[in-house]
Amino acid sequence: MRNVLKTTALTATAAGLALTLAACSSGSSDSGASADPNKALVIAASPTPHAQILKFVQDNLAAKVGLKLDIKEVSDYVTPNTSVQDGSADANYFQHQPYLDDFNKKNGTDVVSVETVHLEPLGVYSKKAKSVGELKDGAQVAVPSDATNEGRALKLLADNGVITLKDGVGTTATVQDVTGNPKHLKFKELEAAQLPRALDDVDAAVINGNYALGANLKPATDALVLEKAAGNPYANILAVKKGHENDPRVQKLAELLHSDEVKKYIDDNFQGAVIPAF
Repeated sequence: MRNVLKTTALTATAAGLALTLAACSSGSSDSGASADPNKALVIAASPTPHAQILKFVQDNLAAKVGLKLDIKEVSDYVTPNTSVQDGSADANYFQHQPYLDDFNKKNGTDVVSVETVHLEPLGVYSKKAKSVGELKDGAQVAVPSDATNEGRALKLLADNGVITLKDGVGTTATVQDVTGNPKHLKFKELEAAQLPRALDDVDAAVINGNYALGANLKPATDALVLEKAAGNPYANILAVKKGHENDPRVQKLAELLHSDEVKKYIDDNFQGAVIPAF
């Protein structure tokens, strides 16, 4: 999921995409284990990296297990869940669990996770320090201003001993929840997309993986520290409508998405901006 995913009213474009999904759906009215395994699995996905990963599966792995995929690229963050809910898509791949939980609560949907697949990790980047331990007293650190990513950024700093946070806040933390700040860091809250451009003006910045890659930063080598994928609640998931988890096509796709081939594809192609969560 790229940056924070905002639940908004469908735009005309999103509505048009939903209609396209409905028109192109093949067999998505089947449910659960009774679904016809010979029909293509219609899956809505964000273009990058989700659809790219799915296309790799489609081109290299799916035929070997008798799986047909119909990949629908969707740029907004509402249509993939509404299309799964109304049956115009069988599955989606674009979001993390906290976003899905919030979406279900606000929209009365019952979309559920099947498997976690990858993480787009936040990392700490700096042009003035070679490690978080080298940050100077009073250093200015830029963090994402949106609720989801600010909490993640502060937790990353706390997990690496830079600050401490109020007990229990976890990834919901804001700068007001910083209880220990031995280096007297000054936090600058910026829109996530602006963070790479701010690197020249601050001592360090916590940047989303996709924005780091877009700024020609290589998370695997340039980040001072990176989020870990294991157990991370922000790992992106394969999701379906509740009751469809046992669709044999979904199970085949879930297995392929956890294959050594997909792991290697992610590692080779995304330079640490996307990391396997399995």
